[in-house]
Amino acid sequence: MRQLPDISIRQLEYLVAIADAPTWATAAANVGVSASALSQGLAELERRVGVELFQPDGRRRVLRDAAAPVLDHARQVVSLTADLTDWANRVRSADTGRVRLGMIDVAAVDHYPDVLREFRRDRPDVALTLSVAPSAGLLADLRIGALDLAVCVEPPTPAPGIAFEALRDEPIVVEAPTGTTVGDPATWGPWVLFPEGSHTRHQIVRHLRALGAPLQIAAESHQAGVLREMVRLGLGWTALPAASERGDGDLVSGPVLFHRNLVLARRAGSVSDPAADDLAERFSLAS
Repeated sequence: MRQLPDISIRQLEYLVAIADAPTWATAAANVGVSASALSQGLAELERRVGVELFQPDGRRRVLRDAAAPVLDHARQVVSLTADLTDWANRVRSADTGRVRLGMIDVAAVDHYPDVLREFRRDRPDVALTLSVAPSAGLLADLRIGALDLAVCVEPPTPAPGIAFEALRDEPIVVEAPTGTTVGDPATWGPWVLFPEGSHTRHQIVRHLRALGAPLQIAAESHQAGVLREMVRLGLGWTALPAASERGDGDLVSGPVLFHRNLVLARRAGSVSDPAADDLAERFSLAS
């Protein structure tokens, strides 16, 4: 029988803290210990794992690229332990429920507003909070335990520690200013798009390149409504979810570039929460 290393959750919490903080002093303050205690705890973690996790960078020590699997494990264990702690606290206090939900804007405004209204009506016992943000930010918050559920765009690569359930596919349509002729892709643009790092932006750029369309970027915004207003002002073309086209007969619709997948994301292996399970089931039934 193999012998597992004697690793403490506190040591894993230190590792997550140092990965997310700009300095060791800030990381130590975030977990409520001195910088020396943080350093000693991480040195002990290295010893018990048996792999060097840090390398010198001038007068600092930084995480090695090879430490990524350990960091992914640490994030998952810390977030799942926080879930268990939250659940135990709710049981002790007889708290009936709390759900921290994250959604991309089109999901909150176009696809699932009725789900949110009905859940709040049917479950007044549950404290529901909603964060609207881009997919990458939602998944990051989900991983660290700041959210319980997220409705977002499926990422291009698997996300460690997160389970996905498909909800719907969504066409991404080219939109041009009024009076524009949508013909040869070589004449399209310039573009107003979601910012760099956006899952949808990555796919838009890939498909535009495949069509031979120029990729001059005139402006960026996370919000579909802002991008559409930029198109109305004549700043450029865009590519947006077809679901967000309400009241936009003044724009010229072009072809569907591709279909993106919207998913429901949760931490894999998390303690089951009845309120979160109820909301997740409602999203599935509405898709």
